[in-house]
Amino acid sequence: MRSRPNPVSHDRMNAEFYILLLCVKKHIRIRSGKVEKLISGKVRDVFDVADGRLVIVTTDRISAFDVILSKPVVGKGKVLNAVSLFWFGFTKNIIQNHIVSGDLKDMPAIFQKSEFEGRTVLVKRVKILPFEFVVRGYIFGNMWEAYSKNEAFCGHKISGEYKLAGKLDSPILTPSTKAHTGHDEYISYKDVADTVGSELADRITKISLQLYDSCYQLAYKKGIIIADTKFEYGLDADGELYLADEIFTPDSSRFWNLADYEVGVSPKSYDKQFVRDWLLNNKVDGEMQFDNVPDEILSKTADIYMECERRLFGNQ
Repeated sequence: MRSRPNPVSHDRMNAEFYILLLCVKKHIRIRSGKVEKLISGKVRDVFDVADGRLVIVTTDRISAFDVILSKPVVGKGKVLNAVSLFWFGFTKNIIQNHIVSGDLKDMPAIFQKSEFEGRTVLVKRVKILPFEFVVRGYIFGNMWEAYSKNEAFCGHKISGEYKLAGKLDSPILTPSTKAHTGHDEYISYKDVADTVGSELADRITKISLQLYDSCYQLAYKKGIIIADTKFEYGLDADGELYLADEIFTPDSSRFWNLADYEVGVSPKSYDKQFVRDWLLNNKVDGEMQFDNVPDEILSKTADIYMECERRLFGNQ
């Protein structure tokens, strides 16, 4: 496991970030049939490199409330990439995944540069299903709100006596749509089955719960509770199912510190909640200051991501 990077100044933060942006912009203009930029998301840039493969670059960009901040969280992309690659390897006996390689030498030469090291993967191109499959092992967030109002959530009527952040009797799958704009919409299993068929919906449900159970147990031994997590799946040209996107990262999961966990209390998460809290508490004339998040907040957020990685893999 790589050593934890030394603290960096804001000037170096911006320098590294803009170097990466310039390189990515340069690559966009290269459309010789080998490399073409397809997507620039909130965090990831996706390139078509032909032969049914994609290159995905996980940047240090960070978004909050659907807005990408003007300044990065240095090292965040490398943490997300490393954590996701570990879990893809750990779960490959449960389901095949889209990862081909995390080694730059297996990618087009244009990506074989230091700015892409540790944050770039080569993947099999699959058609992503239009859903996110969220597995919840603890009652929190939107599920807690529905339970508190005695309402069903994603077709589930939660019975029993629970407190905030309490562990569910058994994990459940709560799917949602994948919205390109705005927020995802929670749906029921029936909605998924009506779209992809009950056979595939059943298989995805079984796999998702198995993934959660297997990785939850390992993380728990490391002192981290995976309260919930989301998966994305895709089909290749032959209709084979693949696990895709990212898995069990601080961005796709709710990680809690086991040592601090207490039922009935809102736990602190290993994620970007630190940034969200600053934005909520420092509005000017009712407006969030997305371009004015202090370097100290971004640096502490970077520490949170790296602490999560250290907790998971520090003893390996």
